Amino acid sequence: MASSDPDKLMLKADKQTKLSLTRWSADWTSATALYEQAAIAYRLAKKYEKAKEAFEKASKGQEMLSSPWDAAKHMESAASVAKELRNWNEVADFYRRASELYIECGRSQPASDALTKGARVLEEVVPEEAIKLYTDACAILEEDGKEQMAFDLYRAATSVYIKLQKFTDAAATLLRWGLAADKCNATNSQCKAYLSAIIVYLYLHDITQAEKCYNDCSQIDAFLRSDQNRCATKLLTAYAEGDVEEIKRIAQSSTITHLDHVIIRLARKLPTGDVTALENDASKEQEEPLDENDLT
Repeated sequence: MASSDPDKLMLKADKQTKLSLTRWSADWTSATALYEQAAIAYRLAKKYEKAKEAFEKASKGQEMLSSPWDAAKHMESAASVAKELRNWNEVADFYRRASELYIECGRSQPASDALTKGARVLEEVVPEEAIKLYTDACAILEEDGKEQMAFDLYRAATSVYIKLQKFTDAAATLLRWGLAADKCNATNSQCKAYLSAIIVYLYLHDITQAEKCYNDCSQIDAFLRSDQNRCATKLLTAYAEGDVEEIKRIAQSSTITHLDHVIIRLARKLPTGDVTALENDASKEQEEPLDENDLT
C-alpha cells in the first residue's frame, strides 16, 4: 500500500522530476499525482504552508503535462490556502496565474471568475488590488464580447471606490459600465449607470462636472429619452435654483431607489454643499442689465 504521509509523497514526487544517471527524463505524470495527494493531505491537516507549496508543484506538473485547465484549478487551490495564511500578495498572484492558464484554454469566463474570486478576498484588506482585479476581470469579458457578464464586476468596483472615497474613479467606472451596457443593448443598465455617475459628481459637489457628464450622456438617444435622464434634469434644475427641499424630494424618488444601494446612500445625502450660492450666481446672470453702449 502506498504511503499516505504527505512529506514522503513530496519527497518521492521531487525525485520523479529530478534527472540523474539512472533517470534520464522526468516522470511528470507520476510526480503530479503525488503532489496532488500530498496537497490534499496537507490541507486536511491544516498545514497550509506545505499545502500551498504542494498545490504550486501540482500546478506546474499539469503545465508540464500540457493540461492548463488542471494547472489553473491547482493555482486556485494554492490561492485559497494563501488566503488561510493571510498572504494577500500571493492570493493576488495565484489567482492572476490561474486566470492566465484559463486564457490558455480559451476560456474567458473562468479566467474572469478567478480574478473576481481574488478581488472578493482582497476587498476589505487590500482594496486597491481588488479594484485592479475587478477591472482586469471586466476587460477579459469585454474582449470576448461578454459585456453583460461584467455588470456585477463594475458594480463591485464602484462600491470599493466609494468606500475608499475615490469618487471620481467611481464615476469613471460607472461611465465605463454604461459604455459596456451600450454595446450589448442593455439600455436600462446603461441609463442607470449614467444617472449614478451624475449623482456621484453631485455628491462631490462638483456641479460643473455633473452638468458636463449630463450633457455628454444626453448625446446618447437612449439616455435622452429615459426616466433616468428626466430625473437628472430635475436634480440639476433644483441645484440651479438652490432648492434644497426639491433636491431631497428627488433623492427619494422611485427612479433613484431603483439604483444600486451605494448610489442611493449618496443620493440621500444630497446636497453636500451650499446650493444657495448657485442660485445667487444664476440670478446675477439673469439680472445683469444690458449695456446699450456695449455693442461688442
